[in-house]
Amino acid sequence: MISKSDDSNSSHQLTNSELVVCSLLSGAFAGACAKTTIAPLDRTKISFQISSERYSARKAWLFLRNTYKYEGFFNLWRGNSATMARIIPYAAAQFTAHEQWKKLLRVDSVDHEDSKLRKFLAGSLAGVTSQTLTYPLDLARARMAVTTKTQYTNLIHVFVHIKNTEGLSALYRGYVPTMLGIIPYAGTSFCTYGTLKKFYKDKIGETAPTGMNLIFGAISGILSQTTSYPLDLVRRRMQTSAITGHRCDSIISTLVQIYREGGLFKGCFKGLSMNWIKGPIAVGISFATYDHVKETLKVLVLKTKTVL
Repeated sequence: MISKSDDSNSSHQLTNSELVVCSLLSGAFAGACAKTTIAPLDRTKISFQISSERYSARKAWLFLRNTYKYEGFFNLWRGNSATMARIIPYAAAQFTAHEQWKKLLRVDSVDHEDSKLRKFLAGSLAGVTSQTLTYPLDLARARMAVTTKTQYTNLIHVFVHIKNTEGLSALYRGYVPTMLGIIPYAGTSFCTYGTLKKFYKDKIGETAPTGMNLIFGAISGILSQTTSYPLDLVRRRMQTSAITGHRCDSIISTLVQIYREGGLFKGCFKGLSMNWIKGPIAVGISFATYDHVKETLKVLVLKTKTVL
């Protein structure tokens, strides 16, 4: 456990460049751990999001069982290579951008430390920054998750096929609903997590341990997943429309189509219950791992500088 005094000393003595490197490495590792843990559930969720089939826990279980039975255990993680290719730079960029946006918005200053709006803005802007930088990789991951190896053998094959058959602009299909969704998602996620950590520190008088950070991350995961879910559904439909045959001309028309298929809760929020399982796990692991690894790296860098 890193004490409050250790955290303060390392922050004062490390340069901004060193802090950025620590954030990049910590974010990349945290994202990889979180997404690998929930990859089978993620693949299951996407398969229901892009189809008109009604979601149920039983059908989700059958999908997982049949994938294991007919395609093999490791195919439960099909598309995870594309996920890693995206999530490592995405998480690294998101956490690092969040640190920088917090500085620009003076989120941690004495005058603004209780400002929920600034916390929300810093999180939203971090999400927009990282999502924009890595969006084509997210689209490729979605394509691989809903196809077999005969259609796409690897990540490069996805990009080549899209370029040749749909054009380069197709790499950003679904970008607008993604941005509209990431603003409430990332904003709520970072704001909730930061607020809960501050509340704990104010009440207990010390920095929250890793176990509590897991819980805080899980809570923020539930809230953020719920606020942005319908737009996440639209994003997946638009990203995979060339494969599924769904007409996804606009955000509104796609939402209307989804609503007609299942109504509000069984259509626009189809599969949300699975997100309530995997979301808290992923976000909790991501936040807790990031904080722990970042503080460890900061102490190691500080010790190295002291020795040198």
